[in-house]
This record gives sequence, C-alpha cells and structure tokens, in this order.
Amino acid sequence: MNDLIEQFIEFFESGGPVLFIILLTSIFLWALIIERYYYYFMVYPEKLDSIIEEWTNRTDHSSWYALRIRDGLLADVANALKQYLIPIQTLTSILPLLGLLGTVTGMIAIFDVLNVFGTGNTRGMATGISRALLPTTAGLVTSLAGLYFSSDLDRRAKLQAEKTQDLLQF
Repeated sequence: MNDLIEQFIEFFESGGPVLFIILLTSIFLWALIIERYYYYFMVYPEKLDSIIEEWTNRTDHSSWYALRIRDGLLADVANALKQYLIPIQTLTSILPLLGLLGTVTGMIAIFDVLNVFGTGNTRGMATGISRALLPTTAGLVTSLAGLYFSSDLDRRAKLQAEKTQDLLQF
C-alpha cells in the first residue's frame, strides 16, 4: 500500500503542480457529473410524480391562472434539470487549457535546464518533458470524457423537460 502511495506521489511530482490542479478540477467535475446522474435517476422521478400529482389534483386546468401555474411548474423542472450543467461545461472547457499551461511550464523547465547545463543533462530535460506531457494528456483525456457526459446530461435535461411538458396536459 505504501508503495502504491509513493508511486502516486512520484507520478504527480513528475507532472508538476499543474497536474495536481488538473486532478482537483477533474474531481470537482466528476462530482458534479455524478450528482447530475443521481438527480436524474433517483431524485427527479419522485419530483416528477409530485408535480404531476399537484397538477392532476387541480380542478381548473384551462384558465389563465392555471396555465401560469403550469408554466411555473415547467420552469421549475427545467431549472432543476439544468442545474450544474453550465459549471460542468465550463470545467470541461478549462481542462485542456490547464493541460496547455502544464505544457508551457514543462517547456520552461526544459529551457532552464538547457540554460544552466546545456544539452548535456538529459535527465533534467526528461523531467521537463514529463512536466510538459503529463498535464497535457491528463487535461485532454478528462476533458474528452467530460465533453461526452456534458452532452449526454444536456440531452437528458432537454428530453426530460419535454417529457414533463407532455405529461402536464391541459
């Protein structure tokens, strides 16, 4: 177990401080994604049942006041379904930029080694290359996965909002 932890720490040290920022951003992104799926599959069906029950218990479904209540219910549902989608999309967009920042800091490390030792210190140059490539790869991979789930969550939100609108008939 200690060996695994040491390897983990060594991996993040070789990627530089930007890799740690990418890790924290990715954890936050995945927490939001998991929360949205939990909401869609566990919380939303119960909320939908209560909204449908509230609407069907009304005696008036066609007056101006009733239609405004229906519009309010639909707006509440749409807002709840789209909650956290903008932060998910934003984090998905930020991750490649953080990877690019890792590339720049890694290249700066390489130039520092070249400036001090010339081309004779291959170990120092390899450390800089590692600092350049690991954050870039991590940022792109997590961003691609986040992009897929962001699109899926957006599609689900629109689909559920339309489904709710169909269920709340006049």
